Amino acid sequence: MSDSEDMTEFASIVERIERGEVPIKNIERELICPICKELFTHPLILPCQHSVCHKCVRELLMLNHEDSFDASSECSLPGSPRSRVPSPSMERLDRLVRSGSISSPGWRRGSVTPRVTTIPCPGCQHDIDLGERGISMLFRNFTLENIVERYRQAARAAVAIMCNICKPPQQQEATKSCMDCKASYCNECFKLHHPWGTPKAQHEYVGPTTNFRPKVLMCPEHEMEKVNMYCEVCRRPVCHLCKLGGSHANHKVTSMSSAYKILKEKLAKSIHYLISKEDQVRTQITDLDLLINQTEENGQLAERQANEHFERLFETLQERKSEMLRSIEQSRNRRLDQLKAQVEEYQGMLENSGLVGYAQEVLKETDQSCFVQTAKQLHIRIQKATESLRTFHPASDPCFDEFVLNTSREETLLKEMCFGGVPDPPLIDLSSSRVYNEASICWRLSDDHLPTDHHVLEYRRLGGASQSPSQEDGEDSGVWRATDRVYGPSTVVCDLEPDSLYSFRVRSCRNTMFSPHSPEVTFHTPPAPAFGFLFSDKCGFSTERLVLNKRRDTVESVASMAFLLAAERVQTGSYIGLDYIIGDMGISQGRHYWAFKVEPYSYMVKVGVASDSKLLEWFHNPRDTSSPRYDHDSGHDSGSEEACYELSQPFILLTVGMGKLFIPKTSSSSSASTVTASSGDPGNRVLPMPQRLGVCLDYDECRVYFYDADTMRCLYERQVDCSGTMYPAFGLMGSGKVQLEEFITAKRLTF
Repeated sequence: MSDSEDMTEFASIVERIERGEVPIKNIERELICPICKELFTHPLILPCQHSVCHKCVRELLMLNHEDSFDASSECSLPGSPRSRVPSPSMERLDRLVRSGSISSPGWRRGSVTPRVTTIPCPGCQHDIDLGERGISMLFRNFTLENIVERYRQAARAAVAIMCNICKPPQQQEATKSCMDCKASYCNECFKLHHPWGTPKAQHEYVGPTTNFRPKVLMCPEHEMEKVNMYCEVCRRPVCHLCKLGGSHANHKVTSMSSAYKILKEKLAKSIHYLISKEDQVRTQITDLDLLINQTEENGQLAERQANEHFERLFETLQERKSEMLRSIEQSRNRRLDQLKAQVEEYQGMLENSGLVGYAQEVLKETDQSCFVQTAKQLHIRIQKATESLRTFHPASDPCFDEFVLNTSREETLLKEMCFGGVPDPPLIDLSSSRVYNEASICWRLSDDHLPTDHHVLEYRRLGGASQSPSQEDGEDSGVWRATDRVYGPSTVVCDLEPDSLYSFRVRSCRNTMFSPHSPEVTFHTPPAPAFGFLFSDKCGFSTERLVLNKRRDTVESVASMAFLLAAERVQTGSYIGLDYIIGDMGISQGRHYWAFKVEPYSYMVKVGVASDSKLLEWFHNPRDTSSPRYDHDSGHDSGSEEACYELSQPFILLTVGMGKLFIPKTSSSSSASTVTASSGDPGNRVLPMPQRLGVCLDYDECRVYFYDADTMRCLYERQVDCSGTMYPAFGLMGSGKVQLEEFITAKRLTF
């Protein structure tokens, strides 16, 4: 399909949507505020592009930071978060938003409580910083308001919008609404209040509506300016003052017409794709309905089977319980009988009772033959009783230790019963993992995974660039080694060999069952140990044009008035101004490697190394403007560098900017430098800028290397004069930003 046909089809789709052929009543769930669960009222667009009712944003601020609000301005909270703040009219709302008086609800200028404007987005759950001016920095979503109004009208089709001028009982139904007067009129009243030949006749009117929005969208930061550009970084409309010296000065912007055309075409194309796939969507809905039914049936079946299994377990336990209780009861009765018999026997030993009483009566017998006949057996019994008194032993043991159960093993088995099956394998996150002489490996689990007990990371060395074949066949090559149990989503592996290729994989464990291994990923370690440093905020740092964050791991170049005034002296020639910043740690021996990221929007950034003597020259002999014609090793790809440098110098800087990396031009007869691309072809000396850059300085060999830090491919190397202490050096011009790798700054930040 040609471009003209595409545009025609896109236009027809847009017209179909604008004509309302897409049923408005089917989109109700898109018009519900995620906080109050009602139709949007005066929705505001958060920086994350989600919309929330104006009242709900204020409620979030009040609920999260209640202690910092003025008690007199708070109302009671009945039930809905929408009922705490009185509802202002749309005109008053616009006036309050532009004046900034509602930027932070309940905050007083003289209050010692810090002004806090951070809220959690109910849509994406991310913390949203509303900035210094709070709610006043947010745009109203007028498009969403219109759609909500159309939905309300469709829902109450039988209820007409009445004329605001006619008085009851002769009040007529409105036929049009004036966007300038913000009122609805019947035909007669409209003609009466908008007579021909008057300025009111030029007012914009639409069909009957209760939603009146301003004709022009104004900038919330600069109240009197219209938005006429679109910031691609912040994804919001901005005015020319925002771009000139505001918070969007270093951001990439495009014209509003271009953004409108691009976004509208993209949206129309996406809608066209969805409409063209309507049959496929319906088929997939049918499949999903079938899956829902199958899920319901299989879930019920699984419940029945689980109940049956547990019932069998309960029956077995009940049988064992009954058997054990029966044995305990029998043993108890037997022991009680024995002890009671022993008690009765000892009762007989008491005077005038039992055996003793009987023996006393026998002693009264005077007939010798009769006495002997009876006393013989009685004497034996008396002797036994006497023996039992001397060596007393209970007839039975009152303890039931033989019936004490040790169910710890069974309890462990029950706790380890696996109901979730084999866990899903995790995936190693390449964007978050970093490998130096230590490897920080991160992974993520599937969204619907069950909780796991722990993870095990395995790694092996596949070989190195500096290894000989005999070394590659060593014991450590290709042998998987495992870390200890890891209870989080990341771990650190230490003592990796430099300039080597390592493979990593991870698996999860749940209830002694291990998941399959994750797909293997390979990383190439740098050629030298990581060199830790932060940006120096003392040596030559320009506070006018460079912004350094608190951690000193990120530096940003911003346009300033001083730079603009300096440009007044520039009339001709290719003049530029560079602001240098260096690391706070120097190198005087060994091999060291560091990595960093240059933002793609950066205009020009120079990266490399410089000696302390060269830095003194740069910082103590400042120039308002400098030209690459005066700097032999600027790395800037301009006509000034036709003369190639041959000698080793105490610095080397590579130029990156505008999404490109520029390889310095070298002489064909020089052996001091090596480039990956052909140095003879200017086109090959301009490479795409890597996402991460790495620099390796071999102080002892007086050589510096530049790498693509993701692939560890050497882009450029050159001889450098290491006669003094060498420092990581960076030069920025125009808008630009450099951020050091977290691993590079981690050790310095812990001090």
